[in-house]
This record gives sequence, structure tokens and C-alpha cells, in this order.
Amino acid sequence: MKARVNEDLCVGCELCVATCPGIFSINNEGKAYTVEETVNSEWESLCRKAEEECPVDAIEIIDDEEGAMA
Repeated sequence: MKARVNEDLCVGCELCVATCPGIFSINNEGKAYTVEETVNSEWESLCRKAEEECPVDAIEIIDDEEGAMA
């Protein structure tokens, strides 16, 4: 599974960082980004929770099966 942040949508609320700090961080512009685009299995459930809770839907989760087809 992979995670991406659309920085154009991100409002910098830091909810994703609080939820899944192993994957998300905040850059100098105050926007979230993925520290690791490929999500380790230990972070998968928290990463999905961050995606669900993002108030502006800036997080995209791509399952490995979807990525292989794209």
C-alpha cells in the first residue's frame, strides 16, 4: 500500500501526523507530506484512519493491487 498527500488540498491541520507519525510529517510550508510513500504493515491501519479523518480529503491510499494495475 502507498500513501500520498495532495499538498494543494492540505490545510496543515496536522491530524494525519498525530494519527500516523511514521508516515506523515509537515513541511516548511505547513503542509503534510509522506515521509515514506510505501506504508509498512505496522502503519497500515493508522494510515487508513488518517485518510478517513482528513477534513479535506487530501490523503490518497493506493492498495498494492491498484498500483499494479495503474
